[in-house]
Amino acid sequence: MARAAQPPAMLCCMPGVAFVPALLVSWSSAAFIISYVIAVLAGHVEPLVPYISDTGTKPPESGIFGFMINISALLAVITMCIRYLLIEKQNESSHFVGSSCNMFSLCIGLMGCAGMGIVATFQELAVPSVHDIGALVAFGSGVVYITLQSIISYKSCPQWNTYFVCHVRMAISVISCIAFIPMIVFASRISMTKIDWTPGEKDYTYHLLSAICEWTVAFGFIFFFLTFIRDFQKQMQEMRSMEREDWVSQRGIVKELEEAKGAEGQSSRELQSFLRKENELKIDLQLLQPARIHHHGVRQQAGISSGVLTSRTQS
Repeated sequence: MARAAQPPAMLCCMPGVAFVPALLVSWSSAAFIISYVIAVLAGHVEPLVPYISDTGTKPPESGIFGFMINISALLAVITMCIRYLLIEKQNESSHFVGSSCNMFSLCIGLMGCAGMGIVATFQELAVPSVHDIGALVAFGSGVVYITLQSIISYKSCPQWNTYFVCHVRMAISVISCIAFIPMIVFASRISMTKIDWTPGEKDYTYHLLSAICEWTVAFGFIFFFLTFIRDFQKQMQEMRSMEREDWVSQRGIVKELEEAKGAEGQSSRELQSFLRKENELKIDLQLLQPARIHHHGVRQQAGISSGVLTSRTQS
């Protein structure tokens, strides 16, 4: 018989899902570092803190950057969906956060992933306006997402999270929020779009400060998802343990019901046997009734005959 499909809420408890955020962290870090190294070695950017997008603008690093960032966006979508399902599953027993808040956080996160896809697809020099909008959506939505997740983590304490992990997540969120604001402010002060910056140029200071903030926010996201790895493992173990206990309890209830059903079936069989014997006795009595009536009539006739004979003898 084919196995029934697992409900979506149970997918978060499948073995190996903690590997997804681990892959996201390592893949995203590799995407940033590989693109940076190739761009610097090719002489396309200066080694001193270029924009992340600058390291993926010219070939050959542009192809690597676009491919790897798109994969990172996909891994981020999967991680966020698992996180959403995990919170929904935890809410069944704890009810520490509203389902609408959890869904809102997921939607914000998915918007950020869409922004990552735009950044990876539309290079900075080719379509700068679209690229900038994608970057704004990616970083802005990402900051909001990790802040909401930090708040949800605090609400789930102490059953599903430790306060240490919550403090780390909130610290990362605060640093990312602080870095996000000057990143936008300084970037808006730059009057030209270019990637080959050199110290002493006009707007170079704004470029440098904005780029530092951009790298801070980007690696803030990476470190935040890094905290999901152990979190996923621990929570999946606890949830599997609870499900095992529920399964054992349900098996006990089923066994009791089967025993009760068996006892009821046995009582029913005994009752049927008794009724069958009673019916047989009724049939026997019905068969014996005419014979008893005939025997009684013979006895009465014999008594009458004996009385007549006695009276004749006396006469």
